[in-house]
Amino acid sequence: MQTNAEIAALHFSSYAVPCTLYSAPGRVNLIGEHTDYCDGFVMPAAIDFGTVVAISPRVDGRVLIHSVNYGERIDKSVPELLDAGFKELRAGRKVRWYDYPAGVLWALREHGVPVDNGFSMTIAGNVPMEAGLSSSASLEVATAIAVLGATSTDVQLTKIALLCQRAENAYVGANCGIMDMFVSCCGQQDHAVMIDCRWMEYQLAPIPAAVRIVICNSMVRHSVAGGEYNTRRAEIEAGTDILRKHRPEIVALRDATMDDLARWGLEMPANVLKRCRHVVTEDIRVLAAVDAFRASNLTHFGELMQQAHISFRDDFEASCKEIDILVELANQQTGCYGARLTGGGFGGCTVNLVAVNEVAAFIEAMRAGYLAATGIAPEIYTSRASAGAHAIPL
Repeated sequence: MQTNAEIAALHFSSYAVPCTLYSAPGRVNLIGEHTDYCDGFVMPAAIDFGTVVAISPRVDGRVLIHSVNYGERIDKSVPELLDAGFKELRAGRKVRWYDYPAGVLWALREHGVPVDNGFSMTIAGNVPMEAGLSSSASLEVATAIAVLGATSTDVQLTKIALLCQRAENAYVGANCGIMDMFVSCCGQQDHAVMIDCRWMEYQLAPIPAAVRIVICNSMVRHSVAGGEYNTRRAEIEAGTDILRKHRPEIVALRDATMDDLARWGLEMPANVLKRCRHVVTEDIRVLAAVDAFRASNLTHFGELMQQAHISFRDDFEASCKEIDILVELANQQTGCYGARLTGGGFGGCTVNLVAVNEVAAFIEAMRAGYLAATGIAPEIYTSRASAGAHAIPL
């Protein structure tokens, strides 16, 4: 990706006005998949890959956006971009890259942020797309804090996360939870973030300095805008409805227990019971993982990761053969404490906790082993936990 100075210069060459820069990271989820929209617990970390938005206010009611990654530009009036775009998406138009920043502008306008005068934007990012590393949340959060900065509007970080979630849910049409946007807003350097998705509260868990986060991209395409992701969410909601008939105090699956599933799971279709079992056990694993990090017990954390992957694979049925090969290979490597599928599933990446002094050998072995097993050359990224969204000084 271009340097910050290069992005600012590119913006000036396009619009002949100075800009301000803002950045928001992608994320990798260490443990806690498909629990966020169940009011449950998740434990992601922001990563060293993100989106940078250069922005300048306008006065003519137009939105001009240049995507460096796509090599495309749009020039639309605010109503044409937001209102017409919303109607087109509801009518079934395929999602395009600019629908994510448009959705954020729409959600901010709904919240009362003054966006009608328009903006000029230049967007560049290096979060791998469709890999389960939240490139969309990174784009949305970077857009949101840029617009808020350009309009001198003060909104709390947790509210920004909610507005970006609304943009993706209601505008783009992906029925995702709050985790991705939350950690992109509130990530902390060298810490995982355990989020209580019901109360929008979080705790920091220090990642031991002895390990690095290694992300292995299976190169199998991942998309959450519809499809199997939304199907899984509907199955969880169906199971929650059944449990609620017996225990009305169950607001979301976070409130259910394994005893509840044992008593009333037979009333569910087999696939619905399996999805619910994954979520209930995953919440238990997340809470245990916080304690493991705080005790620097990497062996136990790795065991929890292994259990989480088995549950994601067998109960949630969101893995694939390529991902399972990556996890199996990782578990054979010296210095790997744990490996699992990360993100929404159905392809994407694995997350691995690897001893610092074994990272180079781990990466070499994973590349060779995966290529031999699948004929696919993986992309592998090493990251430390990074800070959340912020303005970039020039």
